[in-house]
Amino acid sequence: MASVLEDPSLERNFKGHKDAVTCADFNPANKQLATGSADRNLMIWSLNPKSKALRFVGHNDVITSVQFSPCGDLVVTASKDKTVRLWKPRFNGESTVFKAHMAPVRCVSFSHNGQKLVTASDDKSLKVWSVHRQRFLYSLNQHTNWVRCAKFSPDGRLITSCGDDNTVRLWDTTSQQCINTFTDCGGSVTFVDFNASGTCIASTGSNNTLKIWDIRTNKLLQHYQVHSAGINCFSFHPSGNYLISASSDSTVKILDLLEGRLIYTLHGHKGPVQTVTFSRQGDIFASGGSDSQVLLWKTNFDKLNYKEVLKEHHRRVNPEPPPHLSDIFPRSPHLHTAPSSSIQISPTVADTQSADPHIVEVGPVLFPYMQDHHGNTVPRGGAHSGNGQALARSRAQPEEDGQTYSRTYALEEHSGLPNGFSTTLGHIVQQLDVLTQTVAVLEQRLSLTEDKLRECLDNQASIVVQAQRAEEQAVERESQSSSA
Repeated sequence: MASVLEDPSLERNFKGHKDAVTCADFNPANKQLATGSADRNLMIWSLNPKSKALRFVGHNDVITSVQFSPCGDLVVTASKDKTVRLWKPRFNGESTVFKAHMAPVRCVSFSHNGQKLVTASDDKSLKVWSVHRQRFLYSLNQHTNWVRCAKFSPDGRLITSCGDDNTVRLWDTTSQQCINTFTDCGGSVTFVDFNASGTCIASTGSNNTLKIWDIRTNKLLQHYQVHSAGINCFSFHPSGNYLISASSDSTVKILDLLEGRLIYTLHGHKGPVQTVTFSRQGDIFASGGSDSQVLLWKTNFDKLNYKEVLKEHHRRVNPEPPPHLSDIFPRSPHLHTAPSSSIQISPTVADTQSADPHIVEVGPVLFPYMQDHHGNTVPRGGAHSGNGQALARSRAQPEEDGQTYSRTYALEEHSGLPNGFSTTLGHIVQQLDVLTQTVAVLEQRLSLTEDKLRECLDNQASIVVQAQRAEEQAVERESQSSSA
């Protein structure tokens, strides 16, 4: 078992989004982080403090999902504008648009070989696409309400999905059939994913719980109730030993899956936390929330050699994989209550590395054609009238040449304030954040104390009631014996 090193620590605070951060993913190949937002923009952040951040413009509504390809050379985003975009994370901002669904697209995910995409939509369907051919392949249509999330298994043979019909489904990608349905979800299911070995899935939803299922035995392995509001997202650690969850209760929680307990509660966001994700190595993780902030955390609490762990997991996805999460106790369903010794962390460092990165804005991207869900190439409407010459130029090119055109703008922000004054204001805001988090911790401890006092009073009341009943029964027995 891994040894404990130290508590998680807040490393950086990325600022650039103008609305809630809804999704995030790390580049497997480079030190980059992609985030999508309700401001309709895709941001690519460099983990190098001195590098610039890129803002990609193109979607016409909230970005709901983002993911890097396994090689890191592509980024895919889904949006409420009913489209999916494939981006090249470079300065020229090239992208390809899929008219994916007839309703908002809630989730998009690469297969683990990068050859396919699966999309989930409010039109109650899943769709599978070829990445390189940029063609629609097939639909999966047994959900009876909005589909919130869909993910490929590590070996690509299965897809799991969930939605507002209160179910989690497993699909066989070869037969294109639903092979299993989990209905004991307790309400709408907002997020679902496979663990690293592909033997288990976890699901979360509106009933504030997180459940882990063994898909080989169809048994519920673990059931956590650690959040006080709906869980919006979670991420498995590459080792499979930990899981982080993001909730509308403004917290990020870290679960130890081997011991079946809550080990950390992180207070860094003001308002609901919408997304959280581990890096592919597990040494860092990121969270994003309705406060428009992206927080980068250093894991610290585990020091395994993750390259060896990933090799072991690669062996596990071969035929007849040995048990992995099925070794976690308890094996039967249970309600998890956080122990009183769980650690509460209130980060006080906003950014220990650098000032906010300079942002280069990329877009709008001008593409004359897009793919519909039947695989047809159709003209794309809604191009900006101010870019008519560039659009005409792109239409004059043959479709086969693969050339695209975009504009790059430098993002200039003029605050009108002296630098020293702005720095002082920043320090004041940081100190206010510290005070706010301290008050939040004190309020939580006060609530715990009140709960314990209430429990003691209830116990005392029950003891008094039992004593009174026992006394009444004794009096009744004496009266019966005297009359006899």
